[in-house]
Amino acid sequence: MKRVLMAALVVVMVGVVGGMAFASGKAEDGTVTIRLGHIRDTAHPTHLGALRFAELVEQESGGRITVKVFPNSQLGNIQEMFTQLQTGDLDMVYGGINTLAFIDGGEAFEITAIPFLYRDYEHMRAALTADFFAPVIRAAEKNTGVKVVNITGDTAPRGLSANRAIREPADFKGLKIRTAASEVVLRVMERLGAVPQQIAFGDLYVALSTGVVDAQENGAITVANMSFYEVQDYYMRTDYIRDIETFYASTGMWDGLSEADRQVIIDASEEAGELVTTLTEQQLAQAYETLRKNMTVIEEPELNLPAIRARLEGVFEDWDGVKWPAGMLDQIRNLD
Repeated sequence: MKRVLMAALVVVMVGVVGGMAFASGKAEDGTVTIRLGHIRDTAHPTHLGALRFAELVEQESGGRITVKVFPNSQLGNIQEMFTQLQTGDLDMVYGGINTLAFIDGGEAFEITAIPFLYRDYEHMRAALTADFFAPVIRAAEKNTGVKVVNITGDTAPRGLSANRAIREPADFKGLKIRTAASEVVLRVMERLGAVPQQIAFGDLYVALSTGVVDAQENGAITVANMSFYEVQDYYMRTDYIRDIETFYASTGMWDGLSEADRQVIIDASEEAGELVTTLTEQQLAQAYETLRKNMTVIEEPELNLPAIRARLEGVFEDWDGVKWPAGMLDQIRNLD
């Protein structure tokens, strides 16, 4: 009986070890296959950056490491892919830094989606890679089991289109605005005196054209692609919520790599992120060209962003020291 049990145990252990080797994608000959997923379509800068990442990793590893890219949510939505990272069923994800707040243990990353906090891509990336932010990343990695490899690659920020001009905080008063069902957005709009409403995105064009709502807060590329300029007269370049695409990894996969191979991945991700930023800038330039032909675009200094930020002081102070370390909002605001 003991021999039978021992034989069964050996079979189970072999299966577990074999499964771990398969999940990591590491073959007996030392070659490594990395499966990377993202939610964007194949024309999106994120996908083109992921393909460049794969090309560079294979090139710099001498062909030992192959990256297979799965776009367009083929492996699930972002939360589902994070779960796969945690279980070791997926090796890497390329997605927004905001999204780490979607999973248990990543709540501190809600600070990455605070409206009007980040002045531009450079300011946001400098803040998230600063020494004062490093403990937040380390804590999230420990609590989530997801490795933050590199925060790199700009995304199109959110703005504001409306049927009236918005230049000052007072101009928001009574504005019926379709927003995301997000507490951070609702807090901001309510403080400014707007009236936030939730409407399905597919119904938004009609809602804008019929006056059900006066405004919406998607960015310039969405406004251009969805032809919202046909039913809105003004676009305010608030850039009020930003995100940065981020390379995430399974800790099991990452821990199994040599230091040299980790550096290959970091270097490749940096160059890929630079490509994503460049392509995003190009898409935004094209979108603004379309908008300026069809509506009035209001931006700084006509758009008084300092006054809007001043009006919002204190809105998120109750989260400071609760969701993220105390004083971090001011550290980010004051970062040069």
